[in-house]
Amino acid sequence: MPRMDNCKDFLSWVDPDTSLNIFKCLDDPADLARVSCVSRSWRGFVVANGLSKQLCLRMFPQLSRVACVVELNQDGVKEHSEVGSSQSNECLALWKDHRVYSYLARSCLSPVAMDCIDKAISASSTDNFPQESIVNTLEERDNIAGRFSYWSSSGQSNPNVPETLTYQLASQICVITEINIQPFQAHFQMGSPIYSAKSVRFKMGHLKASLDDLTDAFVWTYTSPEFPMAQKFKLPEPVLCIGGILQIELLERVQSQEMDGLLYICISHVQALGIQLSPAFSVDILGPSGMFVLKRDRMANCQPPEPSENESGAALTLADRDFQQIVTILRGHVMGVGAMDGWEEEEYEVDEDNAF
Repeated sequence: MPRMDNCKDFLSWVDPDTSLNIFKCLDDPADLARVSCVSRSWRGFVVANGLSKQLCLRMFPQLSRVACVVELNQDGVKEHSEVGSSQSNECLALWKDHRVYSYLARSCLSPVAMDCIDKAISASSTDNFPQESIVNTLEERDNIAGRFSYWSSSGQSNPNVPETLTYQLASQICVITEINIQPFQAHFQMGSPIYSAKSVRFKMGHLKASLDDLTDAFVWTYTSPEFPMAQKFKLPEPVLCIGGILQIELLERVQSQEMDGLLYICISHVQALGIQLSPAFSVDILGPSGMFVLKRDRMANCQPPEPSENESGAALTLADRDFQQIVTILRGHVMGVGAMDGWEEEEYEVDEDNAF
C-alpha cells in the first residue's frame, strides 16, 4: 500500500464557506461526533461554527427560543467564569455550547421510548365527576374491579363543540415521537357505540410565567396539524416539548347517546411515547417572551425514573405476556441514554491561544 505522505487536510485546501456547507450535510449526531474526533483542526472547525447547535436547531426548531445555555457542576451549582479577555470568553462559550448541544443531540436518539405522561391536569368538561374523570385515561385497563374506566365529556347538541385533555409530562423537557389515544366503546349500551372524535390536534408547551389570565394559562411552543382520528399517531417529526405540558384537542363529535340524543366524546386511555431528558437537562422560562435557559447537569444522565413497587408488581403479574415481553418491559424501565455505546461525553482541554 503506498504511503500517504503528501496527504493534506482538505480544510486547508477548501475555502471556509465550502467546508461549512459540506459539514452541514451531516445530519446525524454520531457523524458529527466522529468528525470532531478526526483531528484537532476538524474539532475546532465544528466548535467555532456552532455545528452541534445548528444540528439541534434543524432537529428541533423549538430550540430557537433558547436565550443561553448553562452548565451545572457536580454540586449542582452554576460554574463561574473566570475573568478574561472577550476573545477567551467567547472561545469558552463556544466550547460550552458544543458540549451541551452535542450531548442533547445524542440523547434524543435513545432507542428506548416510554410513556412520558406523569399526571392529568384538567379536561374541558366532564359528564360525571369523578366517576368519568380525565384521571381514568392514565389507566391502561378498560375495566377495573368490574367498572368501566374512561373519561366522558359533557353532552352537546352541536357537533362542533371541541374538547381538550391537558396533561403534565414526567420531564420538564422531553422528546415526544408518538401519541396513542383509545376512544371508549360502550359495550353496556345497545350496539356498543364508540364515542370518538372525528379529528385530533396536539399542543405542547409550558405554563405562563404569570397566571393573571386563568383562561389561557399555557404558552404553546408546538401545535400539530389536524389529524383524522386514529388510535396511534406517529408524529411527522419528533417534537421537543419544553415545559412539560401536553394538550390533546378532540374535534367534532360523531356519536350521540340514545338516552338523551346528545353528542359525547369518551376516551379510555392516552399515552405519549418519547424520551425523558431530565435530570440531565432542565429549563428556566424567562417571563412572557417565551425564551428560556437550557441547563445541562454534567453529573446526571438522561434516564427514566425507577419504577415504583406497584408498577414493578403489576408488570410481573401480567400472565398473558410471555417472558420475552416482560424482559423488554423491565429493560425499558432501567435503560437510559447515558453514555451510548461508547459515546462518552467529550472532555476538552481548551487551549485559548490555539483553540481554533
